[in-house]
Amino acid sequence: MQHVTIPQDRIGVLIGEGGETMRQIEDRAEVRLDIDSESGSVAVESVGDPVTGMVAPDVVRAVGRGFSPEQALSLLDDDLRRFELIDVDAATRNQKDLQRQKGRLIGEDGRTRELMEELTGAEVVVYGTTVGIIGSPEEVAAVRRAVEMILDGAPHGSVYAYLERKHNELTDGLGPAR
Repeated sequence: MQHVTIPQDRIGVLIGEGGETMRQIEDRAEVRLDIDSESGSVAVESVGDPVTGMVAPDVVRAVGRGFSPEQALSLLDDDLRRFELIDVDAATRNQKDLQRQKGRLIGEDGRTRELMEELTGAEVVVYGTTVGIIGSPEEVAAVRRAVEMILDGAPHGSVYAYLERKHNELTDGLGPAR
């Protein structure tokens, strides 16, 4: 059994209307979820295929970090799909810097986050103090590098140029993203 803690405001999303989302995760991942809505603690117990059950905590974490249940459940569709979290707070000095960096990661009208998705094929969510990524290992690596560049202060133009290069590598099959 594994335990995952998610933010209070995401518990309703994890449970879904009439418990529908919770049942869907339990059925698809072959697990039982025991959700403590007071603390946000979710116990994940595998009741079927242990390999599928190992992915279930990431499905719960992904919902907790702002992904839709459908996006999170896509982790079960393909052995190569990965979920990764980047802690933005760890790269900032204070609350004001955190807000500034989140603004840079999202971009004007969400454009930077959208470009990360469009040019890599990964799904990207900026929620709370984290950036969540769901995609293939190459897609996740490309987004991680773009996020690191932004957090290190790189101009958006440089980040976009990097993402364009990675997009061309990923779509031309010239090799994995670095």
